[in-house]
Amino acid sequence: MIAAVAAFSFMDALMKLFAAYYPPMQVATLRGAASLPFTVLPLLLAGRLAELRPRRWRMHLLRGLLTVVVLGGFIYALRTLSLANAYSVFLSAPLIVAALSVPLLRERLSIGNWLAILVGLAGVLVMLRPTTAGLASLGAVAALVGAIAYALSAIAVRVLTRTDSTASVVFWTIGLMTVFAAALAAPHWVALAPAHWKWLAAMGLLAAIGQHFLTEAFRSAPPATIAPFEYTALLWGIAIDRVVWHVLPSARVCLGGGIVIASGLYLLWHERTRPPGAPPRLPWQQATEQGRMSRPSSTVEDGARQQEEESP
Repeated sequence: MIAAVAAFSFMDALMKLFAAYYPPMQVATLRGAASLPFTVLPLLLAGRLAELRPRRWRMHLLRGLLTVVVLGGFIYALRTLSLANAYSVFLSAPLIVAALSVPLLRERLSIGNWLAILVGLAGVLVMLRPTTAGLASLGAVAALVGAIAYALSAIAVRVLTRTDSTASVVFWTIGLMTVFAAALAAPHWVALAPAHWKWLAAMGLLAAIGQHFLTEAFRSAPPATIAPFEYTALLWGIAIDRVVWHVLPSARVCLGGGIVIASGLYLLWHERTRPPGAPPRLPWQQATEQGRMSRPSSTVEDGARQQEEESP
């Protein structure tokens, strides 16, 4: 999982580099286009293309649209914030998943879980720092909007994977997102500079490497054991920011991010203490088994769902 998160973090760094030259929707389009070959090729080689057949078109369309919002918000945040700052705000997504699952999925949360969610969201406010003089920066707000859209997308996955295969969910989410983002980017499309083609190839390669290690991680251990290591994304973000852009997150961002991470880890700990054989108590845990919690660059869907499908 640490290797997977590292690969995705370097891929996010490439997206940040792209965002300095191209509009956010174009970067999202390039991100999707770079991933599609690596999504289809393993299925083609294994003769599993039939798994791509969609059964719930409306849910696929909804998730494709939500992913456009996720990537658009995240990429805009990368354009204006450091990598670590964008990660810190986006790490609130699991907390939002848990909160939204109550009205949308009629789930029940304990008082302890609600307190953890509220404390975590307070950490987000610490990072956003809204004041009477003005709201937080547009980049931070964009990251929060992306996190909310991600939470809705993760909840949609819970419904979608009841009828559709993992391969179908991943392919149509990325494919529809790429089409929608391309349609929005077309009026302001900027020709890709020759020097940037290698960035595009590297982005696709890093996505494939990250997905491979992610699948192996979820094949080897339960999601509740693996998931906490997603938070190493913040450490990778800090390191990349320091080496590439020579910046470090402020004390306020570190404090708020620490509160968010502590709240998320509490929810994970609470899930791990459930009796053996009992169903998951947290909708957050159930949802994030099919969706990466920290960033929208890829998904945990292959790993967790494949583990489930391959179980005897």
